[in-house]
Amino acid sequence: MQVARIKLSGKDYKKLDEVCREIKEIAKKFGVDYRGPVPLPTKRLTITVLKTPCGDGTGHGNATYDKWELRIHKRLIDVQADERTLKQIMRLSLPKDVHMEIKLIG
Repeated sequence: MQVARIKLSGKDYKKLDEVCREIKEIAKKFGVDYRGPVPLPTKRLTITVLKTPCGDGTGHGNATYDKWELRIHKRLIDVQADERTLKQIMRLSLPKDVHMEIKLIG
């Protein structure tokens, strides 16, 4: 039997968990097996920028820089590849910062 591997990623983990909960409800409703959601390591993107364009500042070393961070959270769910189930999963309305990737595995 084929398995659909669903990989979700997004900036807000609460929205990500909500989508995972909806996918689990769909799998339970159709009576198919599922595994997950498995939390994958969070990707942390950091960027350091000067506070002022000319480089002047307080003169206390690190105080002239701002540090920004973006965290990308990921979840993995395996669902038994049933045609009705996958149609319902693809019909889900995703928040705009949540991305879904579906792969069929042998």
